[in-house]
Amino acid sequence: MLIEAHTIATHSPPRDWLYALVIVKLSSSLPVAALLIGALSLLTGCQPGSYVSSDSVTPVAGDRVPLADIDWLADPHDWVGPSTALLGVADIEPAAINPPQTLPLTVESDELGEPLRVTITSTDRLLALDMSGSLAATVWALGLGDQLVGRDISTTFPGSEALPVVTGSGHAIAPESVLALRPDLIITDGTIGPLDVVLQLREAGVTVVFVRKPPGLDAPAEMALAVGEILGVTDVGSQLASRISNDIETVSAVIAQNTPSNTEDKLRMVFVYLRGGNGIYYLFGEESGSSDLIESLGGRDIATEIGWTGLRPMTDEALISANPDLILVMTHGLQSVGGVDKLLEAKPALGLTTAGKNRRFVDMADSQVLSFGPRTPEIMDALARAIYSPATK
Repeated sequence: MLIEAHTIATHSPPRDWLYALVIVKLSSSLPVAALLIGALSLLTGCQPGSYVSSDSVTPVAGDRVPLADIDWLADPHDWVGPSTALLGVADIEPAAINPPQTLPLTVESDELGEPLRVTITSTDRLLALDMSGSLAATVWALGLGDQLVGRDISTTFPGSEALPVVTGSGHAIAPESVLALRPDLIITDGTIGPLDVVLQLREAGVTVVFVRKPPGLDAPAEMALAVGEILGVTDVGSQLASRISNDIETVSAVIAQNTPSNTEDKLRMVFVYLRGGNGIYYLFGEESGSSDLIESLGGRDIATEIGWTGLRPMTDEALISANPDLILVMTHGLQSVGGVDKLLEAKPALGLTTAGKNRRFVDMADSQVLSFGPRTPEIMDALARAIYSPATK
């Protein structure tokens, strides 16, 4: 087994301390990009402690025409101005309601590529925690949402609001909050932590299972199968996986039918990670899942074409070299820099790109856009509308 240890030291100006993060990269474990995002979040977020629930509700667009019937731009390069991608509805439709479970069972926990056999005897009090909220969303989609007793800060879908939050804005776990909930089982993917806190929870007697799937359009179905197995509902997991895959194919087909087929005519896109308060600007490359998303949206993933991997600092040279037509960002990230105009002021090189000149930024909720959970087809639908029919909701 080949292991590469990467040490990243970063300094947060508002605080007089230094973080050092050791990332263990294995071929079967989480991509570096996801771990780097977690490290950056720690710099800008909270440290372990007791957290309170957020009252913020992500807006939705409501009723609207099917994606195939929107007013598609004749030439997507002609649009000037930013747009926001909104889900039609935020609800997650379960594939079953309280399905019968086969317990106890033994599964393999992915301990950074080294499997560990873990026996699960009960899931009555369940925590499913990750950086994007996709694990809890998958549990809900499997019809076992009633077993969730807490949530991470990114889990905001309808029905989860009353659950106590056990992670902070930096995706750090509050161990005392977790233990107070007396969970039978914690499912996580390693993007929340610190890791030693998660392992301490296991030592305290809580059953912990790690499930890791590389981000991308295959991840939602793979996660449905994996979580379905962990919870003893393999048949429902298979049903949910099939539904997600079929819906992704359907949305992809509609987009492909209505967007340029010639590579040179496709929109050149990049995904940028922004945290303005700390001066953090990164470009997503391969291993983040952004490539899959961009290509499914009928765009050209410039990061992949250039050969970027993981996250790269958003240097002037990198921006000018990429020269995107459109830039994807997270909503909170864009708000943190004061919006498009303030971002262009802070990063003049952006204004030299085609996207900057046309103010062509598309934002979507942080907990949705790269979550790769059961709502991925709806997320693709929402992004396609914001990109190719921005004048309508």
